[in-house]
Amino acid sequence: MYVCICHAITEKDIQKATDQGVVSLQELSQHTGVGTQCGACLSHSQEVMRRCRRRL
Repeated sequence: MYVCICHAITEKDIQKATDQGVVSLQELSQHTGVGTQCGACLSHSQEVMRRCRRRL
């Protein structure tokens, strides 16, 4: 599912970033570009990151 429409970032993209050691929303933005345009995806992106970290 797409999380960031502006940059076509999916939940899988966020999962991959988390698997590579990204631990904060700021790092995720730097790594993927999520939230750097309109910002509407930030809360959902953070929730996806939380779920990914819980599964580790």
